[in-house]
Amino acid sequence: MASKRPAFRENIHRLFDEAQATDLGPGIVSLIESRATQAQLRELPVGKILPNPAQPRLSYDEDSLTDLADSIREHGVLQPILVRPNGAKFELIAGERRWRASGMAGRDTIPAIVVDFDESTALEVSIIENLQREDVTPLEEAAMFRKMTETFGYSVRQLAQKVGKDKGYIENRLRLSDAPADIRELLSLRKDTISHAYELMKIGDERKRRRLAKRIVAGDLTLARLRIITGTGAEESPEGTSKGAPRRRARTVAGEVAASRAADDALMGARSKLAEGVDDIVDILRQPELMAQIPEVNRANFAKHLTITKLKIENAIAIMRAGSPATDEAD
Repeated sequence: MASKRPAFRENIHRLFDEAQATDLGPGIVSLIESRATQAQLRELPVGKILPNPAQPRLSYDEDSLTDLADSIREHGVLQPILVRPNGAKFELIAGERRWRASGMAGRDTIPAIVVDFDESTALEVSIIENLQREDVTPLEEAAMFRKMTETFGYSVRQLAQKVGKDKGYIENRLRLSDAPADIRELLSLRKDTISHAYELMKIGDERKRRRLAKRIVAGDLTLARLRIITGTGAEESPEGTSKGAPRRRARTVAGEVAASRAADDALMGARSKLAEGVDDIVDILRQPELMAQIPEVNRANFAKHLTITKLKIENAIAIMRAGSPATDEAD
C-alpha cells in the first residue's frame, strides 16, 4: 500500500492542475494526499449534493451569495467544490457557498473533486477550508479553532501552521471561544470590535463590562480609552474632591504610562513570536528530507506568502522608524 502513495500523490497534483482555479489550500491538499483512498474531478448534478450536517459555519451573507450567483450565471463555477460519496448522492465537505449560489443561479451541474474520506476527516477538512475564508466571523473562527484542538488534537503550533496564522492569533481566538455572553453579543453586533472584546475580557465585573460594551456598540468608547480603563481603573476613581482637575490630570498621566507599558509589552511579545516563527521556517528549510515531501506548487505558494510577509515587515520597519517624540507632543 505504501508503494502506491507516491503515484497517488502524483495523480492528486495532476487533478489539481486540471482544476487550475481550485482554491484548496496546502493543508487540505496534504490531508487528501495522506488520508484519501481515491480522488477524481467530476461534473455532478447540483440536486445530488447534500449539505454538510456538521457545517462549522453559522451563517452566510445573503448579499454575497446573490453576487456569487450572478457571477456563476455569467462565468460558471470557476472553483470546484469538494465532496465525498454518500450512497447514491454526495455530501459536501468544502464549497457550500458555491453550491448554494449555483442553485440560486439555476445551474444543473457543478464541478466537484470527489474524495473518499471518513466522517472525521471530512469535518476536519471542512473546518480548515472555512478558516481560510476572509468572511468567517471571529466567533465562528474561535469555535472552529476550539474544535480543531479539542476534537482533532491539534496543538496551537500545528493549527497555526495548518491555517497560516501565528500562534498568538490562535491563542487569542481560543480565549474568545470562552468569552462571556455580553462580549459574544458585542462581536455579533459589531464585528469590528475584536480588539475591544479582548480588552473587555480583562474586566471581571459583569455590570461594568456590560456598561462599557454598550458604549462601544454606540461608538462612544475608543479602544485607546478602553485600554486606559482596563489598565488603571480610571473610571472608578473617587469624585467630588476640591482638587478635581489636578487629580484628573494625574489619572490621565498614570493611564498613559500604563498604556505605554502595555503597548511595549505587546510589541516585545509580537517580536518574540515573529522570531520563533522565522526559526520554525528555517528549521524546516534546512531539512532536505522534509523539503522533498512538499509539492512544488505548495513551495511556490509559500514563497509568494513569504514575499508578501517581507513587504509587510518592511512596511512595519518604515512605520517604526518614522515614529518620533514630535508625534507624542502633538497628541
